[in-house]
Amino acid sequence: MTGPMIENRTFDDIEIGDTASVTRTLTPDDIRLFAAVSGDVNPAHMDPDYAETDMFHHVVAHGMWGAGLISAVLGTELPGPGTIYRSQSLRFLAPVSVGDIITASVTVTEKAEQDHVILLDCRCVSAGGREVITGQAEVAAPSEKVSRPRVPLPEIRLIGHEGHRRLLEQVGTQGPIETAVAHPCSPDAIIAVADAAGGRMITPILVGPEARIRQSAQAAGRSIDTFRIVDVPHSHAAAAEAVALVNKGEAGLLMKGSLHTDELMSAVLASDAGLRTERRISHAYIMDVPGHARPLIITDAAINIEPTLDDKADILRNAIDLAHVMGIERPKVAILAAVETINPKMRTTLEAAALCKMADRGQIAGAIVDGPLAFDNAVSAQAAEEKRIVSSVAGQADILMVPNLEAGNMLAKQLTFLGGADAAGVVLGARVPIILTSRADSVRTRLASCAVALLLARAATKAAPGTLQGRPT
Repeated sequence: MTGPMIENRTFDDIEIGDTASVTRTLTPDDIRLFAAVSGDVNPAHMDPDYAETDMFHHVVAHGMWGAGLISAVLGTELPGPGTIYRSQSLRFLAPVSVGDIITASVTVTEKAEQDHVILLDCRCVSAGGREVITGQAEVAAPSEKVSRPRVPLPEIRLIGHEGHRRLLEQVGTQGPIETAVAHPCSPDAIIAVADAAGGRMITPILVGPEARIRQSAQAAGRSIDTFRIVDVPHSHAAAAEAVALVNKGEAGLLMKGSLHTDELMSAVLASDAGLRTERRISHAYIMDVPGHARPLIITDAAINIEPTLDDKADILRNAIDLAHVMGIERPKVAILAAVETINPKMRTTLEAAALCKMADRGQIAGAIVDGPLAFDNAVSAQAAEEKRIVSSVAGQADILMVPNLEAGNMLAKQLTFLGGADAAGVVLGARVPIILTSRADSVRTRLASCAVALLLARAATKAAPGTLQGRPT
């Protein structure tokens, strides 16, 4: 079975007055694609707020989209395949904005036997009849008939990270916070620190062997001349001293450098001089997933390997606090499992039911909690509807609570490496937020991790005396 065919019109078949057209609606994705292909990211057409103050660029940039429609008509309809462009002149008369329905048309005005040249009148007209582009094209029409299957357009997915951009906007310009960075002794660690300091998010205190720190900075090509350095002999000492700086009030944030996470957390959890609170310490990824309207908080994918029910209750409370700080007043929590029904043979489903009942009784407050829910039901309203799941959380989850570290780690990495997501990370439940970054993180992700930590730290300073993030210490 053959699909739709595309056929040209030869020079001999074409007559003066012949016309062809195509109608399209300009979408935000069209504009982003134009910017990606052309490299033109002028805010006049990427941001509607700028368009009003730079109308000339707005007309030209979006007009080029209209010019592309004219080219599409010439290449696929009249004359069609085999056409050779010789010249074109266009006038951009009016702006083309998102949502405008534009009809691009070409009409044959002259034919010349020499080289089979054809002149065509070209124009783009809005749905209201306003001319936005007019001009003329000169092409060499094909002499042989061509008929071939119409090639379907490829499916293109634009990867944007608006969620983390909004996080950075939330931080604002309130100034950086002193941050103890434990053992920044690799170029990647120095780059992460320098990026955050350059974004005026942190004032770094570099804790570690000074000679190695300076060697790493030189290898990274970053200046650390303005950063305070606390010289200690090795990574264990760096973790302990970074925690001590927080305890002494010299730092308001803690940041992981190039040491292992377990090493840093041992110092954080030390009974004599650590940063424990009554809460279980946990980790949260703030996932900015392309095509997903809201950020997804995934917890716990980095610290608690096989949490108990009590652990999960604290992990959930930490994540709810984080959601509140991010501006989500009443987050919707999905307790994930492999199935959405309670199965006595699957401990995860039983614990999900228990957590929901704890939320019903007020033991876990500030959120709408439901589970067990499978991942598809948690993030897709269509999947939930197909399975006839009635839930105020299904398809709308803000927080995804995973059964254990393995499940969370795999979920976060799948979204990152296959789904193009950005994963900002922060450790919760300690006396101060702890910034965790990875060597694979982009600059945007590193800054987003710092932004989340700053929001948490600032929220803590606004809490009543004797409380931390709104809870007793």
